[in-house]
Amino acid sequence: MTQEFWHGKRVLVTGHTGFKGSWLSLWLREMGAEVSGLSLAPESDPSLHVLLGGNIDGEGIVDIRDRDAVMNQVVKTRPQIVFHLAAQALVRAGYRNPVETYEINVVGTANLLEALRVAPDVRSIVVVTTDKVYHNAEAGLAFIETDPLGGHDPYSASKAAAEIVASSYRSSFFAPRKIGIATARAGNVIGGGDWAQDRLIPDAVRAWQSGEILQVRRPRAVRPWQHVLEPLGGYMGLAQHLWHAPDIAESYNFGPDHGEAASVGSVLKMAERHYGSGEVLLGDGSEGPHEAGYLVLDSARARADLGYQPRWRLAETVKRTMEWYRAQRDGKAALDLCLGDIRDFASMAAEIKALRAG
Repeated sequence: MTQEFWHGKRVLVTGHTGFKGSWLSLWLREMGAEVSGLSLAPESDPSLHVLLGGNIDGEGIVDIRDRDAVMNQVVKTRPQIVFHLAAQALVRAGYRNPVETYEINVVGTANLLEALRVAPDVRSIVVVTTDKVYHNAEAGLAFIETDPLGGHDPYSASKAAAEIVASSYRSSFFAPRKIGIATARAGNVIGGGDWAQDRLIPDAVRAWQSGEILQVRRPRAVRPWQHVLEPLGGYMGLAQHLWHAPDIAESYNFGPDHGEAASVGSVLKMAERHYGSGEVLLGDGSEGPHEAGYLVLDSARARADLGYQPRWRLAETVKRTMEWYRAQRDGKAALDLCLGDIRDFASMAAEIKALRAG
């Protein structure tokens, strides 16, 4: 991933007003790209998108389910590279609103790809799904990209279906035109500026800032936690590779190193220590609808094909995340905090590359 490549590229980010979309848009702008967006208005309050000042060149407040509006934004922005992040992205919200979840995540993906298949300048498309697309038999093994898709809950199933939609469009329309389209699977990202409901760190920050006790449903659940910049760097590297070699279009896992997956309870202990205050009430896992107990990814394909290399270990990830929230609470600008993390992350990437070359 090089700044020379991204400078001047026209990039469309769907879901640009969300947590990951806001970080990605800022990073792309820092790399010199011309960034446009396609998303609903920010849903959380506060909103990282708002705190960063909008952060894009061309904003489109569009419902991904509105096919005509999606087509109009694609025609207007003429993207060369597309990152599709727009989604209903929460497991528990999927249980509450299953049909809406399928409409957004499956039909919305089809609407975007239908618009892109007639877009004259598009060269590279990354469809972001989730680590939860796999059929999870709780066998205690890390998933690889060729494992069967599944999805016990509506959110997970909708993302698995989006994978099939992307694969169909790749085979039917994009591969014959030498346009690279790949899906990216990651999950359980943390970092400053996430205020969504039903996510571990945002829920913790809200509780601790208000002096309340954080109640945790499944403290023993194991997940592949990583800083938000880790998968975003993977997505950008994937898009750059697709531009030059569309035949590598596959599905790619982006997760932490083996051994870095951790339980909810252990992550909370680290978060509490770095935040400096807070109480936690741990449940026994019996409350609420089904959620996977063990979920870990194998990112060997991304390492081999893309040179993907996780940079921050879990302890550093949690430390930086909680320091971000603490500093923002104490009055430091979100933009400065995000840019600081992006520059530190990029600097470490350069160090890793130099060590490999040496």
